[in-house]
Amino acid sequence: MKRILLIPKISILNANALSSPYTIGFPAMTAWLGATHALERYLKDIEYDSLHFKSMAVVCHGIDLQTYKGSGDYVHSIIGTGNPLDKSGNRPSFIEEARCHLNASLVIECENLGLVGYEEFTATVDHLMQSQLKLAGGDILKSESSKLIEIDDEASRRKLLRRLMPGHCLIDRRDLMKQSMEDGQDAINALLDYLKITHSSEINDKENVTWTSSRKKKGWIIPIATGFQGITDLGEAENQRDPDIPHRFAESIVTLGEFVMPYRITNLDNMLWHYHADLENNLYLCQQNKPTTEI
Repeated sequence: MKRILLIPKISILNANALSSPYTIGFPAMTAWLGATHALERYLKDIEYDSLHFKSMAVVCHGIDLQTYKGSGDYVHSIIGTGNPLDKSGNRPSFIEEARCHLNASLVIECENLGLVGYEEFTATVDHLMQSQLKLAGGDILKSESSKLIEIDDEASRRKLLRRLMPGHCLIDRRDLMKQSMEDGQDAINALLDYLKITHSSEINDKENVTWTSSRKKKGWIIPIATGFQGITDLGEAENQRDPDIPHRFAESIVTLGEFVMPYRITNLDNMLWHYHADLENNLYLCQQNKPTTEI
C-alpha cells in the first residue's frame, strides 16, 4: 500500500524555465524534487519529525513559456522583465532569465506519517504551500486543497490517475539514449537524434508534392535535466551556504524524458522519482522508482 499526498492544480508564476545550460522549457526534475524536500523539512520542523517523502511525481496541466517569435524570425527570444530605470533614465544591465507560468500537480509518496489527523495534516500542507514554498523558483499563486490518499488496489490507483487528468506526467526515457550510445553514437548525437524532425516529400504522377514529417520515436520526447555530476574534488569554499557540508563544483546531466497522459500509467512507480547518489562516479541523480521502456 502507498500513502500518497496529492497537491493538485498549483498555479505557478515565473518558474525557472532554464532547466540546464543547454535546454529551455519545463523546469528541471531537480527543481521539483528540491521543492518536495523543502516541504518535508518545513513539516518536520513543525511536528511531523518522523515524516519522510520517499518519492514524487509531477503532472503538467499547462505551461506558458515566456518567449516571443516575431514574423520572419528564425529563433525565439526570451521575454524579459521590465526592470526600473537607473538614475540616468537608462535601462540597467541585467541577466536574461528564462521564465514560464505553469499549472501542475504534485504526487508525493509518504512514509512514517504515523497516526495523524488527515485534515489537520493537509491543512498544514496547504498553509505552507501558500506562505513558505516556492516551486522551481516561481511564486505559488494558488492551489487546490491537498488530499491524503491510500493506494491499496487497482480501483484506488485509477481514481488517483483520474484526478490528474487532463495533464501530462513526466517520465524518464534515458533508455533511448543508452541504446543509441551502445550502438556507437556519442551522447549529444543520441540526444538530438530523438529530438529532430525529419521532413520528406514525394511527387506523384500529376507532379503534386506531398510533404510528411516524422520523428525517430513516437511520443512527446523532450530533453530533461535529471541531476548533476561532480567535476571537482570535495572541499570547502568561502561563504558556502552550509559550512558543515563539503562543497564541489558540478555540471548538469541532461537526458531524454517523455510526457505521457496519466491514464497510461499502469504502475505508480513508473511515474514516481527519488534521489539517488552514485558517489563512486560523482553522480547526484533524480531517477524513477521503476523506469519503463514503453508506455
